[in-house]
Amino acid sequence: MTVIVGLLIVFLAVFGGFALHGGKFDTIISAAPFELLMIFGAGFGALVIANSTLVFKQAMAGLSKTLKGPKWSDENYKELLGLMFVLIKTMRTKGVVAVEGHIENPEDSKIFQHFSTVSDDHHVVEFIADYMRMMTMNFEDPNQMEDAMVMDLERHHKEEHEPVHALSVLADGLPALGIVAAVLGIIKAMGAISEPVEILGAMIASALVGTFLGIFLSYTIVAPLAGRLGQIKDEEANFLNVVKVVLISYLHGNAPQIAVEIGRRNIPSHLQPAFIEVEDFLSEIPPEL
Repeated sequence: MTVIVGLLIVFLAVFGGFALHGGKFDTIISAAPFELLMIFGAGFGALVIANSTLVFKQAMAGLSKTLKGPKWSDENYKELLGLMFVLIKTMRTKGVVAVEGHIENPEDSKIFQHFSTVSDDHHVVEFIADYMRMMTMNFEDPNQMEDAMVMDLERHHKEEHEPVHALSVLADGLPALGIVAAVLGIIKAMGAISEPVEILGAMIASALVGTFLGIFLSYTIVAPLAGRLGQIKDEEANFLNVVKVVLISYLHGNAPQIAVEIGRRNIPSHLQPAFIEVEDFLSEIPPEL
């Protein structure tokens, strides 16, 4: 919603200011379709050339993601803490064998299925299952485990930011593509140099629309969207980081309640549930889990 509000402000400020200053939209309206075809056509073509099919698709999907916002809410974080609490408590009280069935078949696990909003994300489930599986294989040195998880998270972060980088490069190139469109318009105008001044002036004005659109699209639309997508990716990545913090804290010998509390304190401030909220949530988990 904030993205839409921001776009409305941009359009109202730019085109409203133009209109209030006495500007006429006839030239912009008549030239914009052709200029946009050249600018966006060349931009997307360059995007295809510079990136793999996967990154290109992720970049396009990322544009819509900026409208939806981050996936995880404070309620999701409470569910994550609840899931981690039950898993490590089960491991602590019943041994590693007790959790093997849950991490090997999360889709059939009553623990995972109870926390459905978390278990619906296969990346999160795989991350939890992979590292708890390593713990069942006696890979329990907290320092080595943390090193392994940090490298995994860094790889994931890099992959998630590739579409952000692709959109940022597109934004950087749009002003130059606007100049390309403008130069072609000037070439057309110079070819009609013998025409009356009013016709030649209109042709030059149409050419300058390309320069305007290139700069406008770059700095007020594509670059801000790329920046917002990067923020969303960073915020969503913290979900996995909380899993890491809880597991490492547990491996350091902390009780499940303490490990979960340390995880809670690593949740972004605007999404961090209060201590008493988490306590109440954990107390409501069915005993059979």
